[in-house]
Amino acid sequence: MTGTAAPVTAAPASDRTAVPVTQAQPDWARSNPEMNTFISDLMAQMTLKEKIGQLTLLTSNWESTGPTMRDSYKEDIRSGRVGGIFNAYTAAYTAELQRLAVDETRLKIPLLFGYDVIHGHRTIFPISLGEAASWDLAAIEQAARLSAVEASAEGIHWTFSPMVDIARDPRWGRISEGAGEDVHLGSKIAAARVRGYQGDDLAATDTVVATAKHFAAYGAAQAGRDYHTVDISERTLRDVYLPPFKAAVDAGVGSFMTSFNEVDGIPASGSRYLLTDILRDQWGFDGFVVTDYTSINEMVPHGYSKDLKQSGEQALNAGVDMDMQGAVYMDHLAQSVSEGKVDQAAIDRAVRRILEMKYRLGLFEAPYRYSNVERQEATIYRPDILEAARDVARKSMVLLKNEGGALPLASTAQSIAVIGPLADSKEDMIGSWSAAGDRSTRPVTILQGIRERAASGVNIGYAKGASYAYGDAGKDDGFAEALALAQKSDVIIAAMGEKWDMTGEAASRTSLDLPGNQQALLERLVATGKPVILVMLSGRPNSIGWADENVPAILHAWYPGTMGGHAVADVLFGDYNPSGKLPVTFPRNVGQVPIHYDMKNTGRPIELGADNAKYVSRYLNTPNTPLYRFGHGLSYTSFGYSPATLSTASMTAGGSLTASATITNTGKVAGEEVVQLYVRDLVGSVTRPVQELKGFEKVTLAPGESRTVTFTLRPEDLAFTRADMSHGWEPGEFQLWIAPVSGAAASVPVGFTITE
Repeated sequence: MTGTAAPVTAAPASDRTAVPVTQAQPDWARSNPEMNTFISDLMAQMTLKEKIGQLTLLTSNWESTGPTMRDSYKEDIRSGRVGGIFNAYTAAYTAELQRLAVDETRLKIPLLFGYDVIHGHRTIFPISLGEAASWDLAAIEQAARLSAVEASAEGIHWTFSPMVDIARDPRWGRISEGAGEDVHLGSKIAAARVRGYQGDDLAATDTVVATAKHFAAYGAAQAGRDYHTVDISERTLRDVYLPPFKAAVDAGVGSFMTSFNEVDGIPASGSRYLLTDILRDQWGFDGFVVTDYTSINEMVPHGYSKDLKQSGEQALNAGVDMDMQGAVYMDHLAQSVSEGKVDQAAIDRAVRRILEMKYRLGLFEAPYRYSNVERQEATIYRPDILEAARDVARKSMVLLKNEGGALPLASTAQSIAVIGPLADSKEDMIGSWSAAGDRSTRPVTILQGIRERAASGVNIGYAKGASYAYGDAGKDDGFAEALALAQKSDVIIAAMGEKWDMTGEAASRTSLDLPGNQQALLERLVATGKPVILVMLSGRPNSIGWADENVPAILHAWYPGTMGGHAVADVLFGDYNPSGKLPVTFPRNVGQVPIHYDMKNTGRPIELGADNAKYVSRYLNTPNTPLYRFGHGLSYTSFGYSPATLSTASMTAGGSLTASATITNTGKVAGEEVVQLYVRDLVGSVTRPVQELKGFEKVTLAPGESRTVTFTLRPEDLAFTRADMSHGWEPGEFQLWIAPVSGAAASVPVGFTITE
């Protein structure tokens, strides 16, 4: 695998002029004279009201993902006042709504149907952060591909995914919806998900248009509080938060969604800098831009717009093509045109982008092509999709600790106690943003998975034992039953974590501890002296320092999805050797937040003094180091790494070097290892991170087998926003690690230089 930076066109170090960043057009965006003529003829017939209708997206009354609801959406369709509907699915219902547009409007323009297909549609895969923990790009792309197959079979044309926000604050609930803290990993996963959703042909009825969201820097919300202010430097915006969006553009993503936050004092839905200067002019994006739910309206309480009319003008002029749910364009845009506040040409550009996407999807030719009941019935919960969900779930799980070989479960265990509020809870298995997933009957729980996998004659007992409700922290209801079961069992599986809706949108927390009275029960279970295996379900890093010190084995299963219980059992019993690695740092406690592996050094790093030195950058009561590092994850086998070697100790502009290490399975069972490449730029025109991930490869090795893993680096892979705000690399000295985890202590670095 080649180690690459975020895909950009970088200037040589000697060239201090920032260069435009361009991309090759995706296949779907290539010029189509027949389409151009069709749309021009159609637009010539459209009234201003009908054009504004194409820029309006409303929710059906099936679901609500925001604070407001417009109940008149069916009448709005009939009157040509809406061009798209979201939160409507099934072949029958989308066909019903499409008939209103095609049969009862003057120009018969079909609707575009969108939906939050985030980590599955009916069959739910692990939450997005969990999928990222697999570091398996092929599996992640396949999960998106199969999600699109199911969603499109229920009449959906367009998904509001992937979320590509870099997130480094676990208090923020929506960290669960992205790929974690790293720019390189996040960019690779963004591209994989776009390819999975959109496939090779947007006109194919088993693909959906993808949406890169939330543009931009939503993951940097202050205090980890959802919808809150973002205040970051231009350099941080460019180097950390924008690259995954650029990767999505390069992968051919069809749409972008604006974020709720402000950037440099301007709400994203009103930012011409983001939506036009960067997205259109610098990156050459050819798709359309939709707001998040009512985010145009929200520019008024932001204090950026005096009223809704002005907010609509600001959004349209900034580059927003479609207004989600707020009806601001619907209610005010015609007046803004008449007053000269919005140019007719700007509206026409936006309308053309929407109509082009409908044309490319084949909706003008066959408006009902996605609404096929027979295909729906043949597709939903297909056995191969369920099996893929199980496979991705087990690949996503991270073995955080395994002292004394506590896992896999010993075959001598004749009685297993399964205890905890997440042990037999179907609704918690699929997590937040579970789309049309069945939360009550379909999910396989951990208890069910263990019971179906355990050998005949093994006694499986269950007790809920504890509660994850915030108000139950001081209670011990259920403890007696759980402890009695534990005492008569050979091993205890403690399934604990967060309720499914404690992560996701509008689910920020000021504590990362186990909620409710779970911690108290866990301590009592450990006190029995029986071996305890902690299976964690949550959508964020949690503060589990006590468990790390006292529990023999900890498996993080995230929210593993519809087939999650079977996947957990696969790992616990050793049918699958865990291979996941953390895509985000786990702090010791919330006081360390924000903490991420690629932070910068200080002028007084802790290494300068003894452990008790005062005048260095440290805490008085907690080590600087995290509980678990980015990239951490154990296996049932062990891997040895040879020292890294380089093909050359120096490279110049246009050159490259290869870095290699031999990885050996030194254990007794086959396993997969994620080999990680890190680089440090020792001196720059601006300070640089202590490490940056620049490549990774997942390899499968039999016991005793060795493989040499090689990465290729070029100077442009080490580009960043320099002191003069140009983007490119600089000559200098670098360190390189090939290691199983981040952190300078993970392996011995080798040095190289880049010269002009």
